[in-house]
Formats: sequence, C-alpha cells, structure tokens
Amino acid sequence: MNNQLTWEHPPKWLLWIVLPLVVGLLIASSVIPQPIVGVIHLNDAIYAQTASDLIKQINYAMDHPEVRAVVLSFDSPGGTVVDTEAVYMELERLRVKKPVVTAINGMAASGAYYLSVGTDYIYAKPTSLVGNVGVIGYLPPTPLVFEDIISTGPYKLWGAPRDSDMRQIDMIKQAFYEAVRLGRGERLKAGPETILRGQIWLGTEALRLGLIDEIGTENDAVRKAAQMTHIWHYKTADLYGLAGLQAPVYSFFMQSPEGVTLPYPKESGMYLLYIPPLPVEK
Repeated sequence: MNNQLTWEHPPKWLLWIVLPLVVGLLIASSVIPQPIVGVIHLNDAIYAQTASDLIKQINYAMDHPEVRAVVLSFDSPGGTVVDTEAVYMELERLRVKKPVVTAINGMAASGAYYLSVGTDYIYAKPTSLVGNVGVIGYLPPTPLVFEDIISTGPYKLWGAPRDSDMRQIDMIKQAFYEAVRLGRGERLKAGPETILRGQIWLGTEALRLGLIDEIGTENDAVRKAAQMTHIWHYKTADLYGLAGLQAPVYSFFMQSPEGVTLPYPKESGMYLLYIPPLPVEK
C-alpha cells in the first residue's frame, strides 16, 4: 500500500486549511479596491473654472485612499496669478499624503510651470516648452476727473497708483522664483539672473538647467508615481471623470471679430502667462 501524499489526492485536513485561505483571498480582492495612479490633465489656461476643476480632482485624490499617487499632465501657457496660487497651495497639501509627478506634454509655461515645481518629479519631452518664469500685468490708467462721478479717493476708480502695481508685479515675480528655488532645490542649475529672464526653453535645455528631472512621457510619469508609492499591480484613471466634472464653457482668451482665438486674456489683471507672438502677415 502506497501511503505517499500526492497533489492528486491531498488529505482532507489540507483542504480544510487551503479552502478558507482561497475564499478569504477572493473576498479580500473584491472588497479592497485596486490601487490607482490618478491622472489630472490641464490642456487650457489656468483661470477660475479650470482652477476649480483642478482643485476638485486634487481633493478627490486626497479623499480616496485607492488613489495612491497622482500625475499632472500639462499642456498649458499658465494663467491668472490668484488661481495658480490656489491650485499650488492645494498641491502642497496633496504632496504631504501622496506622491505627485508632472508630465509636460506640449507646454508648461509660466503658471503651469509654477504648478510643476510644486510636485515631486518633472518629466518633459525633448521639444516641450518649459519655463517663462515671470509676471504680466496690465497697469491701471492714469487717474482722471469725471464731473458726473463722485469717488472717495483718487484711486477709488482705479484700485491703485501705477507705481504700486509695478511693485506688486515685482513681488509676485520674486515669489515665483522662490517657488522654483524651493521646489527644485539642489537640482536647479541656474540662478535668478537666468531664470527670471522670462525665457522659455525646450525640454532638453530645461533638463540641463535643472528645471525638469528627466526626458520622458506621461507613461513614464505614471510608472514613476507608482514606483514612488511602492505599488506594482495598479491601474491608471482620469480623475476628471471620477470627480464628476464637465467641460467648461467659458473661453479665457480673446477672440477676433472673425472668431479666431487670440493668445491674450479677455480681462485685464496680473497673469503668470506665456503669450506667444502672433504670426506676421505678409
């Protein structure tokens, strides 16, 4: 008689051990959600609507533990100062809990680069447009006297004297550089005399200057984010849909009488914005 145990005829006591384990694993896999690397896309300027959408997606990532890391995918010229700062501050809160990686596609200029330096790692393509650190502001008009309007001060109609606005623009510029310096740390290879020229660089040159960490794609950014949070069996998800958002209907940029979108904001104000030159008509 052969008493040797085989896998074809396991003893009953072994089945009583293995079967509960298998059932437990099946139950656990159905209850515990698969880890997610969430992706947040910005393919527009940064203004009230897009900033609100970005913040809602950031909050979704913070509130849902299955979202273990986040990738920001940028193709943006920047936008308003206040809306950029609002998103930047929420990114700082998110980074305390989860890794955040940036993938620059076509462009991360001005305010979009401001957000990029608030993340843990930055990828760009070789010809991505990166940088444009600086501020654009529309100065208030010279105060005038209107006979049929009464105001309680010389700047009630204009908000501030022109020299005050110029000082504010310079302060915002210095704060932008400080964000770059803190975000990039020792990886930054250029000083303020270079960074604050407002220049925009190709991805390869941005890498040399330490403005980005590596040449790569959005897929590289997803893999990096997963690696930083130590997950291997994960899926990616667009957080725009998960957060229940809909496409904005507001247009940030001016339009010509012919309906052509121009690279200029509709409203006056202070902007962290890259404005490309218009084509020269021949």
